[in-house]
Amino acid sequence: MSEAREILRQHMLKRTNCREGIVSLMLENEHALSEHEIRDRLASSYDRTTFYRSFKTLEESGIIHKIVLDSQKVRYAIARRGYINSHAHFHCNSCSSVRCLGSASIQPVELPEGYRASETEVIVHGICRNCNENVKS
Repeated sequence: MSEAREILRQHMLKRTNCREGIVSLMLENEHALSEHEIRDRLASSYDRTTFYRSFKTLEESGIIHKIVLDSQKVRYAIARRGYINSHAHFHCNSCSSVRCLGSASIQPVELPEGYRASETEVIVHGICRNCNENVKS
């Protein structure tokens, strides 16, 4: 069984070609992808409505998660176990790639009495290893 099918099964979602295609594409990429990048790579396979319904279902079920860089830039990544709601991301200022940093620990923020956090987002901006190595050359 493919990893994408197994992920859909674990989340008790019906396997459709579109859902499996989106998950497979995202598993193949180390970096988070924009909705546009995902849609472009799968455009010839599914109509727009099917794509958006599948995409929304995957996000709502927690299979993929949204990374908001700013009002113009949003990326999506596979939600890995252990750091779904509290983990950091790295955004490369040079190539614009975004990567989940599962190993980066995020300390809980002390909130005023009566407040309750649902998730914590941390985005580290800088230069990724590939871009840094290209500058050294």
